[in-house]
Amino acid sequence: MNHANLNTNLTATAGILRAIGAASLCTTAVMAAGLAAAAEWEIDPVRIELTQSQPTAAITLKNTSDQPTSMQVEVLAWSQVDGKDVYTPSRELLVSPPIVTIPPKGEQVIRAALRRPADASRELSYRIHLQELPPAPKPGFMGVNVAMRVGLPVFVESLKGKATPKMVWNVQPMPGNQLKVSLQNQGTAHVQVTDFSLYLPGGSQAVASELGSTYIMAGQSHEWLMAAATTEKMVEGRLQLKAFTDAGDVDTQLVLGKP
Repeated sequence: MNHANLNTNLTATAGILRAIGAASLCTTAVMAAGLAAAAEWEIDPVRIELTQSQPTAAITLKNTSDQPTSMQVEVLAWSQVDGKDVYTPSRELLVSPPIVTIPPKGEQVIRAALRRPADASRELSYRIHLQELPPAPKPGFMGVNVAMRVGLPVFVESLKGKATPKMVWNVQPMPGNQLKVSLQNQGTAHVQVTDFSLYLPGGSQAVASELGSTYIMAGQSHEWLMAAATTEKMVEGRLQLKAFTDAGDVDTQLVLGKP
């Protein structure tokens, strides 16, 4: 099952749940069947994969509230530079209609289609951002109007077929009982790491854990600086890594300082 990465904008109750697909949200809650925002949206699916045999996708937006809600759609090309996300406006992916108003308890289907050929060897990646258009405040309203922004990942399979990531993990001890974990993606497709833990060989209690969802694009890397319960017992210089990714679970032994 896919996972979700939720980020708070003006709301304070966002969290990360491993129940569903990988959308980057400015929202407050998640439902197992899709995403539920403060405006009581449900979105299905929350991640889109396009292929030569399936070049289009339908996204269902449901408004479960008692008030109409409006959304504006924006398409962004998604890349990474030095491990950081970079978003640029793009017309390569067509999403229609670009603005929707959904009545109370109603739903709307929007459709996405690629307008360019797939890449010869690497997957393409985009984000479909759904921006809530808040209604005009009622007379006398003194609060803060919170507008949600939901980012749905879109991945496009290459002409060669399904691309795959190649993960190269590394762990290094750092001062102050810390560990620096790095992941290089030497493959031709993204990998999404949802969480991982490090154990002493044969141990059952993690010495360090990371919770959260991180994408690493092809050819990119990411680093985590983690507090360790202790580094004194790492006399053998080895740690067992157990990680959950959308390319499969990882269970491997790492030598400190070596990939």
